[in-house]
Amino acid sequence: MSAKRLTKEDIRNTTGILNPVGHVVLAFKDDAVTAEAVAALRAAGSVEEDILVYRAEEATPRLRERVQTVSEAAGFGYEITLMRRYLAFAEQGAGWLIVHAPDDGAVQRIVEVAKRFHALCAVRYHRLANEDLI
Repeated sequence: MSAKRLTKEDIRNTTGILNPVGHVVLAFKDDAVTAEAVAALRAAGSVEEDILVYRAEEATPRLRERVQTVSEAAGFGYEITLMRRYLAFAEQGAGWLIVHAPDDGAVQRIVEVAKRFHALCAVRYHRLANEDLI
């Protein structure tokens, strides 16, 4: 059973640690590279609803808020470490994608695009674990 495709509203309404099960979170150097990656994902078969795009200016305040909130409750563990890494990339101007990845074939296509556009990170979210893809 694959996870539900998320919307920006779903992400906005999530509190605490970001855990988009069935999706891959990607960061790219900047918004321009992110836009190129979106075009490549669409060419590889992803539909518009599969791809949530976040500009650095949009992602940074929300990530900062999540890290501060979670750090107060549980400032250790892989999840908060990952959120701190995301925040560092965002503060450097990274552009972001959250891409629906319902199966291994979709993940493989996403990884190919991530590598082609030199993603800073690509993390696949499973129900009980996260997987660094690059």
